[in-house]
Amino acid sequence: MPNQRQRALDIVQNRTTDRVNAPSDKISDFFADDVFTMDKMKATLAPDTFKNVQAAIDKGRKIDVETANQIASAVKTWALSKGITHYTHWFQPLTGSTAEKHDSFFDAQKGVEVLKGSALIQQEPDASSFPNGGIRSTFEARGYTAWDPSSPIFIWGRTLCIPTIFVSYTGEALDYKAPLLKAVEAVDKAATKVCQLFDRNVNRVSASLGCEQEYFVIDRALYNARPDLVMAGRTVFGHHPARGQQLDDHYFGSIPSRVYNYMKDFEIECLKLGIPVSTRHNEVAPSQFEVAPLFGDINVATDHNSLMMDVMDRVAERHSLKILFHEKPFAGLNGSGKHNNWSLITSTGVNVFQPSSSARENLQFLTFLVNTIKAIHENAGLLRASIASAGNDHRLGANEAPPAIMSVFLGSELTAVLDELENNGNLKVDKGDNMYMKLGIDKIPEIILDNTDRNRTSPFAFTGNKFEFRAVGSDQNVAEPMTVLNLIMAKQLREFYKTVSERTDKGEDKKIAIANVLRDYIKSSKAVRFEGDGYSQDWADEAEKRGLPNVKDAARALDAYVSKESKATFEEFGVMTALELEARNEIQLENYIMKLQIEARLISEMGMTQVLPAAMQYQNKLMDNARGLGEFGMDNSHIKTILEKLNRHINTIQTQVVEMNKERGEINKIEDTRDRAIAYCDRMKTKYFDVIREAVDKLELLLNDEDWPLLKYREMLFLR
Repeated sequence: MPNQRQRALDIVQNRTTDRVNAPSDKISDFFADDVFTMDKMKATLAPDTFKNVQAAIDKGRKIDVETANQIASAVKTWALSKGITHYTHWFQPLTGSTAEKHDSFFDAQKGVEVLKGSALIQQEPDASSFPNGGIRSTFEARGYTAWDPSSPIFIWGRTLCIPTIFVSYTGEALDYKAPLLKAVEAVDKAATKVCQLFDRNVNRVSASLGCEQEYFVIDRALYNARPDLVMAGRTVFGHHPARGQQLDDHYFGSIPSRVYNYMKDFEIECLKLGIPVSTRHNEVAPSQFEVAPLFGDINVATDHNSLMMDVMDRVAERHSLKILFHEKPFAGLNGSGKHNNWSLITSTGVNVFQPSSSARENLQFLTFLVNTIKAIHENAGLLRASIASAGNDHRLGANEAPPAIMSVFLGSELTAVLDELENNGNLKVDKGDNMYMKLGIDKIPEIILDNTDRNRTSPFAFTGNKFEFRAVGSDQNVAEPMTVLNLIMAKQLREFYKTVSERTDKGEDKKIAIANVLRDYIKSSKAVRFEGDGYSQDWADEAEKRGLPNVKDAARALDAYVSKESKATFEEFGVMTALELEARNEIQLENYIMKLQIEARLISEMGMTQVLPAAMQYQNKLMDNARGLGEFGMDNSHIKTILEKLNRHINTIQTQVVEMNKERGEINKIEDTRDRAIAYCDRMKTKYFDVIREAVDKLELLLNDEDWPLLKYREMLFLR
């Protein structure tokens, strides 16, 4: 057995499990201990200063210099009391990860620790080396991070982290957070106006998010022994194990002890950071797991998800584990998503997606439900673009995740309600308090039946009091799809309010006007509603008849960002300019190209330097064996059969790798980024990747186990 594989397996066999102890038996004793919460702020700031901060958070007012200085002083004192020596502006550039530049509190000239209000509010990291899509030239290095007071300051590691947005010297957004904040503000204004049709006391509507995070866990030694996992995040080779997920025995099963201790450790760190993690369990594929926090403000929840991924990765190092966030690290097994549970909450505490016993609130519920469906129908292409990536292309539609077709699932009861309204104009929604599912077991109490079942094949499903956007990739920054979702919702709600107002201005009763507009929307958006199996070919055929887009690759899906309609929508609500959209489109296409380029290089390198030498060495052994049998007059036809198979697969790998590398060189000459991305998709990934992989995976089944150079799926997935 090759040394690298053997060494990795030997290391895993000798691993021990370290028990993790929480700071206290009660989470409440240490929850948000490393966060400068509103309570801590109130306790350390003057009352007027604290009011200014509250106004900045709740109403978006600017913070003056004096207020900033007082906040900075309080934050510094708190950080120093916890042994912290450095601070950073923590931001989320378009690299897909978080970024930070650490500065010391210590001022050498004054000989004391200092944090000025100006340093709290703004910093100037070098912007030239971050993706900018052509907005900034390399020599134009200046960019700014600006404090976002709505997301709390926290301590991670040994550094005080100040959540910020990141913009260029000329003001264009270079991060994910700035557009999200603008989109959330847009949906707040539009939704508040609509809510005031039902309740004049509503003065604000907040977007809420609960983000379920799926991921794989493997031993770090095994990870380091697979170049493709290290460089690309996924295995470009690997035959399916005899036992994968077909027994359904991993899902919700007992959590392996080593992984359990890791989970407990990173959950403690998350809880100290104020991330309200509440659920953990085994997912469908072996070595796949999920963590889910409670719902929260969408901006904070988005920051929490990015921070949580970083925490998970760093804590895994303590346990000699590696977390795989790639959407499809192992072919033939479930991929990983990031289910975004989204809702809208009024300032009066009402979830607009929650059916009620109140007739007024139910009309409001239907208004937001139908407008959401209409928004998805009218902007399906843009929503698809928001979750487009090279990694997610492997997952979407792969019989374990929603298809690339954007559709909405409501469930039979709500479908019947909308059908009734469409056909007869009647409004009726039951709260569900008196609806029960009889279990037929005396010792088990009756369970309240939700107004909807769950459909895991739907990319956008209503699940009782929220919508679950299931198509988001596990490695993605959730700010991007949430920016698009809130933007298209703001656009749709504004159109709804305008249409209803026009009807009432002409003398139509408000409730009748609302009902009539909803009926029109139900009819015009009916095509996007689907209750069946999203995995089936029948649905793909039906969706095409309905005129729904089915863009299967990111290279083409990203076109929706730079369409005339999308640019107009983003600019109309001030979320992003046409220049910013074009820049982001360029960045994402380049990212797509680079990821496929890396995978092509790995396929070539691993195929030619690891797989083929091992296969030819084994081939020589078999030829010696065949010659020996022949010398003794014994039948060697079975050896020849294996040799023929080996030779066929070796020739396939050799010829295909050479042709792929030649074609890659030709593709790289294409100047237009979009054309080059599509060429990588069609002429590289689709044409060569699977053909070469099939030949390699067939060799894995032919070679002596000790001669195979790469760690196998069974070893990576079942050895912990």
